[in-house]
Amino acid sequence: MLVETVIHEIERLPEYTIYGRVSAIVGLLVEVEGLEACLSIGDHCRIIARRGRGLHAEVIGFRGGRVLLMPFGALDGVGLGCRVEAATSGLVIYPHTGWLGRTIDAFGRPIDGKGPLPLGSVPYTVQATPPSPHARQRLGGKIDLGIRSINAFLTCCRGQRMGIFSGSGVGKSTVLSMMARHTEAEVSVIGLVGERGREAREFIEDDLGADGMARSVVVVATSDAPPLVRRQAAYTMMTVAEFFRDQSQDVLCLMDSVTRFAMAQREIGLSVGEPPTTKGYTPSVFSELPRLLERAGPGVEGQGSITGLFTVLVEGDDHNEPIADAVRGILDGHIVLDRAIAERGRFPAVNILRSVSRTMPACNTEQENAVIRHARRLLATYEDMAELIRLGAYRKGSDARIDEAIHHYPALEDFLSQGKTEKTSLAEAYGELRGLLGMTDNA
Repeated sequence: MLVETVIHEIERLPEYTIYGRVSAIVGLLVEVEGLEACLSIGDHCRIIARRGRGLHAEVIGFRGGRVLLMPFGALDGVGLGCRVEAATSGLVIYPHTGWLGRTIDAFGRPIDGKGPLPLGSVPYTVQATPPSPHARQRLGGKIDLGIRSINAFLTCCRGQRMGIFSGSGVGKSTVLSMMARHTEAEVSVIGLVGERGREAREFIEDDLGADGMARSVVVVATSDAPPLVRRQAAYTMMTVAEFFRDQSQDVLCLMDSVTRFAMAQREIGLSVGEPPTTKGYTPSVFSELPRLLERAGPGVEGQGSITGLFTVLVEGDDHNEPIADAVRGILDGHIVLDRAIAERGRFPAVNILRSVSRTMPACNTEQENAVIRHARRLLATYEDMAELIRLGAYRKGSDARIDEAIHHYPALEDFLSQGKTEKTSLAEAYGELRGLLGMTDNA
């Protein structure tokens, strides 16, 4: 395997190299002269720093006849006159089925200490374009995510894209880990973008476990990584998912989080001189979000699907802040985790009444929809009267619907609560809900 990898890398070496020189450095930007005629946005370069250290960078703009580069690492040792080698294209990776069970970085390199990765024969461009909307298949059948509240009230289909919206510390990473462990998808591709460095190993060993990791690829870029690396990790995650989709497999793509991706793009945009708009986010942020998220979904005829679950960290628990609002308009549904629910000890803290899956009710049978409608009505009725009930101002017998909601509410709360290692299938979720509501199959 090692010999094949070395041969593959040698064959990819260019026949000749074009050089330029560093002419200015401002903040995170490196301005280069002599390469403006042979580079375009998205191309990669290699800066030769002092003492021969190589530093990769990406072309993010042009100004005054100079190329604007942003490095993938620290600028230590880079000064005026340093040589810059031009590449001919953006980053490509060579995914392989042998990547299952491995942890990689934003460039498709192994970081798990298990040796080199096998390389596939087909290059995949990291910043690819989404499939044509007319060529795509429709959504597939229901996919089991193992979480009762989501399986029953927010059923997902193969190829659907859902957002998990919550403030910090409400449990979105835990929900993601439960899906990764319990899903019935053939392959899981997990992107930890801009998250805590300690979380990667904990997620792999405690949440995924050996069985989950065996059918997963984990892409990691921690919060201390440069903004280009954090953005690149999201693109690499999606590229690996597209490779397995092209092998006619159903892929579960889990990303934590879209907000960190947007923050990385904001840093890049501000550095190149974009004007800050809503809450400081630059216009490129709102153009990059659909470019990334639209790559998930059903493939074209003969391919599999990518079911995407993307977490969104809402700032200040404001679910209408710019990134949450933009992502909600792109995805096929949203799962809202409520801090108030988490504070009273119910996990996962899914707010059923504020969450929606846009494939429902079309993906369910009429009997299943009847159960869900009835349960939602009970939850809504109880929430409307919650303050009066807690204060003791409501008298039993005043309204039959409220009496029924009060009667079933404790059982519904128990149903929505689930342990981290507990799994409930789609059929079990509907069966349990029907049973606690006292409904028959013909109801």
